[in-house]
Amino acid sequence: MLLDEDPAALISQCIKNFKTEGDRDSLLRISDSLSTLSQFRAAHLSSLQTTLSKLSRTHQTLSSNHNHTISQHNPTDHASTILKLDTEKFKIAKQASDLEIEGERLQSELQRLSGVLGDLESEGVEGGERERGPEEDATVLKLKVYRTLGIDVEADVTTGQYNKAVIRNAAKGDVHVVTIDPKFSRNFYTNYFWRTM
Repeated sequence: MLLDEDPAALISQCIKNFKTEGDRDSLLRISDSLSTLSQFRAAHLSSLQTTLSKLSRTHQTLSSNHNHTISQHNPTDHASTILKLDTEKFKIAKQASDLEIEGERLQSELQRLSGVLGDLESEGVEGGERERGPEEDATVLKLKVYRTLGIDVEADVTTGQYNKAVIRNAAKGDVHVVTIDPKFSRNFYTNYFWRTM
């Protein structure tokens, strides 16, 4: 009896009874989704491969630079450079310390001379004594300045000219007696006095 009917009609009737339209639509959607997902995965994989290639090239470049830097580094030269810089640093520090000490010494000397100048200015040119002529006032002032520096000037009893100087150096604890000869210049004696002091 089954064979009396048209097989195509039987198959069509069977298909209608199973209601495969929904399943077929689902299979088509799944197939489309799988195709889209496959394309996305292929594109993403290609992007990752490109990024990996770039990172690999960057790594090779950095590794090459690192190896070159290490090959150029010489520990002995580095140590000698550090030692040289340390030596220069200590030398500069010592010079700075010496200059600071010298500055303090000059500052105290300046304060001392400022005090002497103040005393001389308070006494005036005459030094609180009788009035003298301008030439004698200048001589007295010079003698006072010499005395503050530790130099006593003595006049010749016959001529009245100042021809002898006694230089006292308290720091060295010695005394020099200098006879002033007119044939030598004032500059010569000034330099000699400073060296002796």
